[in-house]
Amino acid sequence: MWLVSGGSCVPPGARVDCAARMDTQDIICAVTVLFIVGMIWLRTRMQYSRQARGVLQLQRVGKIYFAAVIAVLLLGWLVAPAVGRAMWPDTNVTPGLMRVVWFLVTYYLFILVHRVLKTRGVAVFKVAA
Repeated sequence: MWLVSGGSCVPPGARVDCAARMDTQDIICAVTVLFIVGMIWLRTRMQYSRQARGVLQLQRVGKIYFAAVIAVLLLGWLVAPAVGRAMWPDTNVTPGLMRVVWFLVTYYLFILVHRVLKTRGVAVFKVAA
């Protein structure tokens, strides 16, 4: 007996792969996300290493800060293509381009967020005692 899956016939016991394959744009976007997270980490950490010597420890606020970074980047992965189609409906904007733009905007946004935190005296990293 044959099973119908997604419009095609599949023999019993055959493996059905339902996950979409990553194309080149998705791989570029995944590498870009890792790069952006690394750049935010290094830039934020560098701000504290100039002020004090010693081992820097991520604070509770820092964990929330980087969780927010990851959440905004993941949101961009999902939402950026739709935003691009909504903003420029008559053009052929690729999902990869819109994701990369979202990731770069996220980088600059979190530079501002970190500056606000520093002006309020909230440390993302502190020197371990």
